[in-house]
Order: sequence, then structure tokens, then C-alpha cells
Amino acid sequence: MFQRAVQFLNKAKSTINHLDLSLHGYKSPKVNLGRIQNTLNLQRNDICKITDVEFQVFSQFGDDGIIQYLISKIDIPNKTFVEFGVENYTEANTRFLLVNNNWKGLVIDGNQKNIDYIKSDQLSTLYQLYSKCAFITKDNINDLIAEMGFEQDLGLLSVDIDGNDYWVWKAIEVVKPIIVVSEYNADFGTTNPWTIPYQSDFVIGTNFPVSYWGASLLSLCDLSEEKGYSFIGCNSQGNNAYFVRNDKLGSFKKLSCEEGYSKAKFFMARDQSGKRLELEERYLSMIGLPIFNTRKQQTEEIA
Repeated sequence: MFQRAVQFLNKAKSTINHLDLSLHGYKSPKVNLGRIQNTLNLQRNDICKITDVEFQVFSQFGDDGIIQYLISKIDIPNKTFVEFGVENYTEANTRFLLVNNNWKGLVIDGNQKNIDYIKSDQLSTLYQLYSKCAFITKDNINDLIAEMGFEQDLGLLSVDIDGNDYWVWKAIEVVKPIIVVSEYNADFGTTNPWTIPYQSDFVIGTNFPVSYWGASLLSLCDLSEEKGYSFIGCNSQGNNAYFVRNDKLGSFKKLSCEEGYSKAKFFMARDQSGKRLELEERYLSMIGLPIFNTRKQQTEEIA
């Protein structure tokens, strides 16, 4: 019965993807399919890792499914979220939370056109969605969140700014989210405690190779321990890591960096002809660049 339902769902998804519909709207057929998929996930007894529950509605990859599963298993009194680095919010980790679960949220992006688009979206009228234009730094992030009046016991924080992710999460004190989703640079591997040195105006691909951004999973795992969180895994695409506050961990198992790591399966880095760069080529493009070792607390060079 379960297999037949999954087959039906997959066929329906395939059909919808070929329709000329507004797939980013709150009435999108994808929303109903996501609800069905989530119901099926919650009926399963074979889930061993968070990648088992992935599905995509508005997230870039399978994060909608992971987030739905986590909020069904974790006690979250305040149904609130903050997400930054959302562009125009048509593709985001929290959009399905807003539409499906009626959470209240704040989204931040540094491009005014993106924020204007969000404010004109029906979601900003129908749901408790607040949006703000700001270029996020470790010095302004607390003020940006605080001025919107969110409770310290925030439900979920999603960090995706393709650069100073480690430094910004480290700086956040005004809220203590129950769930944190943070982008990581899988090209840094599992043994290097690395983040790019803090540069307040860093923009990916501007002055350095496009592979040079963000933090390693190991550095984020170390930071999560400092802040009172446990690492529970990554999405299968190898770009988002999941952390749960220790007092809310429940039945979720804390994983080591090696246990939960996923290699990146997407490739932003390409050469001048448009050919994608493989891992070795991406790493070679960064040799000699400065990198901050978060365990030694010093800047080194990538060798």
C-alpha cells in the first residue's frame, strides 16, 4: 500500500512539473503533494537518518521534508523562524513552514528588489511574514532580529549567506533557536576546521574563486557544541547541516562530523567555457588563499 502511494505521488509530481502553473504560490499543487509526502513519512518506521525523509516543495533541495519531520518530533512552543540569504523567497527553507504550518517568520536579504518582490507577494498579506533589506554582518545581525520582536526561544534559524555563515551564527545572541540549519562548504572536507576569515563585505565569487566561501562542517560542528547544540546530519545534496538544541534533542542521535557529512552534489564552480570543476580542481583553485583555523584560532594558507 505504501509503495503504491509513493508511486502515485511520484507520477503526480512529474505531471505537475510540466504544467504551466504558479508553482511558488500558496495554492500551488506542490503544497498538497508536500503534505501527502509528509504524512507518508510520518507513517514510516524505517527512518534511520534525516535524508530518508527528504522532499522538495519550496526548498532548493530536500530540506522541506527534513524540516517537516524535525518539527513533528521536537517540542517547539514558539512557531517562529528567521531565514537570511533568501533572494526573492520563491526558493527557501522556510516557505513551506509558512504556508503549511502557519509559522511566523522574518526573512532578510541584501537586495532591495528581492525584498520588494517579497512584500508584493500574497504571502506577505496572508501570513505573518516580515521581510527586511539588509546586508548581514556579525555586527548587525542581533539588532536586525531584535527589532522585529522575536522571542529568544525561536523555533528555527536558517543561515545561508554564502560567506560569513560561521561568523554570523557565532555572533547571534538575541535568540537561541531550537533548530539551526546552516549551509556548509563541503569542498573543505571533514578534517579541516576552516572558515573564510571574516570580511564584512564578502560576496561569493567577487574577489576569489567561487569555491572559496563559508565554513567547513567540522567548524560548524565545533561551534554548535560551544553554543549548546548537537549535529544530527546533512541533506543529501551536501550543502545544509542540521543542528538541534541539546535540551530538545529527544530521540535524535548526535553525530560526528564524519558520520553526518554529505559530499556536495551540486557544482557552482565552472571554468570559462562553462565546464563544471570537479572537487580536485575546485580545491586547487583555492591553494594559497587565507583560511581561518577555528581550532587554532589563527589564519593560515590553504595548502
